[in-house]
Amino acid sequence: MSTAATGNTRALAILRDVFGYPAFRGAQAEIIDHIGQGGDALVLMPTGGGKSLCYQIPALLRPGCAIVVSPLIALMQDQVDALTQLGVKAACLNSTLDWREAQAIEQQMFAGQIDLVYIAPERLLVDRTLSMIDALYEAGKLALFAIDEAHCVSQWGHDFRPEYLQLSTLHERYPNVPRIALTATADKATQNEMLARLGLTAARVFLSSFDRPNIRYTVVEKDNAKKQLLGFLTGRKGQAGIVYCLSRKKVEETAEWLSAQGYPALPYHAGLPAPTRAANQRRFLREEGLIMCATIAFGMGIDKPDVRFVAHLDLPKSIEAYYQETGRAGRDGEPAEAWMAYGMQDVALQHARIAESGAGEGQKILESQRLTALLSYCEAPRCRRQVLLNYFAEEREPCGNCDVCIEPPELWDGTQAAQKALSAIFRTGMRFGVTHLTDVLRGKATDKIKQWNHDQLPTFGVGGELDDHGWKSVFRQLAAAGLVHVDMAEHGALQLTDAAREVLKGQRSVQLRRTAKRKSTSSSSKSSSTVAHSPLSSADEALFQLLRGWRSDTAKEQAVPAYVILHDKTLRELAEVRPTSHGMLAGITGMGSAKIEHYGEELLNLIRHEG
Repeated sequence: MSTAATGNTRALAILRDVFGYPAFRGAQAEIIDHIGQGGDALVLMPTGGGKSLCYQIPALLRPGCAIVVSPLIALMQDQVDALTQLGVKAACLNSTLDWREAQAIEQQMFAGQIDLVYIAPERLLVDRTLSMIDALYEAGKLALFAIDEAHCVSQWGHDFRPEYLQLSTLHERYPNVPRIALTATADKATQNEMLARLGLTAARVFLSSFDRPNIRYTVVEKDNAKKQLLGFLTGRKGQAGIVYCLSRKKVEETAEWLSAQGYPALPYHAGLPAPTRAANQRRFLREEGLIMCATIAFGMGIDKPDVRFVAHLDLPKSIEAYYQETGRAGRDGEPAEAWMAYGMQDVALQHARIAESGAGEGQKILESQRLTALLSYCEAPRCRRQVLLNYFAEEREPCGNCDVCIEPPELWDGTQAAQKALSAIFRTGMRFGVTHLTDVLRGKATDKIKQWNHDQLPTFGVGGELDDHGWKSVFRQLAAAGLVHVDMAEHGALQLTDAAREVLKGQRSVQLRRTAKRKSTSSSSKSSSTVAHSPLSSADEALFQLLRGWRSDTAKEQAVPAYVILHDKTLRELAEVRPTSHGMLAGITGMGSAKIEHYGEELLNLIRHEG
C-alpha cells in the first residue's frame, strides 16, 4: 500500500474514531493528505464547512506538536475544551497563563504529550517563543503550522492584525514544516494578498464553494428599523442570534431595547471594558437563546454552531464583510437566516468611511467598488445567492431560498423616472440629499424648497407618478447602478457620475425593481424545504428536549459551552435513532470514541428511560 493510501486510511480512521464523522466532505481528504505529506496550502472554505479538521487531523497524523496561530485569545480555551472532549491532547499558550503554567505546557510539547497548541501571533513572534520552537524544530518535534483566520493579513481587510504580516518568518525559519493558512472568506484580491504576505506563493490553493445553502437571505428597505427587526424576530424567542449595528451607541441602545421586548440581549463593541466584553462573549457562547448586539468587533472565530440568525441594522462595508458576518449563522448546517435592513443613509456613511480613511487612492477605489457590489446585491432583481456567489466567481442556479426567489419583485422600465431623478440632482447643484430631491420631484413647496428657489425649477413637481417611498427606491437603485454617488462631505448629497450622462441623453435605458408587498412580516421564517430538517415526532421531540436539558447541565458542571459536549444535530439523531448499545452510538454523527466513553452510559440510560 502506498504512503498516500496509508495516510488516507489513517485519516479516515481518525475522522471516525476521534471526531465521530462517517466520511470526509468536499476537499477535506485531499487537503489532509497534502498537508500530511508535508505540503503547504491555502484553504478557503465557508464557515461550518469543516476547516478545523483540515489541520487537526494532519496534526494527529504527523509526528510532533502542531502549532495553531489564532488571533482569538478569548476563544482559545473553548477550542481546547472541544478537542479535550474528543480525547485530543491540546493546550493554549497565551497571556491568560502564568509562567509556571506556560512552562508546564512547553515541557509537555517536548515530551510529546501535546498534539496541538493554540497560540496568538504576538506571543508566537517573541524571541523566547521562537527559541522554544527552534528547539522543537531541531528535535524533529514540529508537526505543522496552521494559520487560522488568515484574512487578518490583508491590510485593508475586515479584521486586519499587524502581527500577521510577520508570519512569513515561519517559512524562512522552518522551511521543512508544512503550513496551512485557512479562512472562510476572501475575494481574489485578498487571496493574492494572503499568498504573498504569508510567503505561500508555492502553496496549493484549495477553494471550496462559498455557498451556504442552509442560510436564507432577506434584505428589506429600512423604514422603522426597530419595528422591522421586531417583526423579523417574531417566533424566534429562545433562538441564539447576532444583530450587527454600525455604532457603539446603537449597539447598546438595541441590546437594551431588545431585552425590554423579551429578547435577552447583550452588547459587544470595542469601547466596552475588556472584562465586560469577555463576560458577554462567554455568556453568549455558554448560554442558550441569547442575542448579541455588536459592531464588527465581534464574531471572528465564534464557533457557536447554533446561531440561528444574523441581522444587520446597518449596511456592512462590502460583500466580503457581509458574507463573513452572515456566515456566523447556521454553522451546524441547520436552517438559519441572514436578514438586513438598509437605506441611503447607510450608503452615505460607508462612502464617508472610505473617504476619511488613510488609504491610498487605489485602495479607496477598490473599497468603493466593493461597496458598490454590496449595493448591487441589495437592489438586484434576481436571486440573492446568485449575486453573492457571482462576486466570488461562482455560478449558481436560482436558490429558491431567498426573499427574491420566494417573492420575485416586479421589474419596470424606469428610464424616464431615472432621467427625472438625475435631472433633479443636476439642477439643484448636486448639493442635496434624497428627502430634498424627493420634495422637488413631488412638488412639495416646503420652506427649504422656497429658500433655494427650487420651486422654480423645471423638475419641480414632475414626479407625481411616484410617492416618497417610490422615489427613495429609485435613488437607491441609481446609486447601486453606479449612476449616482453619495457624498458625505456634503451631508449625504447625491452627485452624478459619468455614467449618468448616457441615461440623461437617452442613450441608455434603466430597468428598476418594484419591491413586492410582503405577505407578512415574518414570512421568511418558514424554512425552505431544501434545507429544513424533517420535524421530529412528538415523542422524539420530548426526548430531544430531555437530551438538551442533560447537555445543558453537563456543560454547566464542566464550565464549557453546551456545543462542546454535543451538537444539536447529534442530539436530534440520538432522539430519532434511539440507540440501545455503545456499538449503535458509534453510528451517530459526532459520537467519537472519547464521547462514547464519557457519556455513552448516561445517554443510553436517558434513552431507555424515555422509551
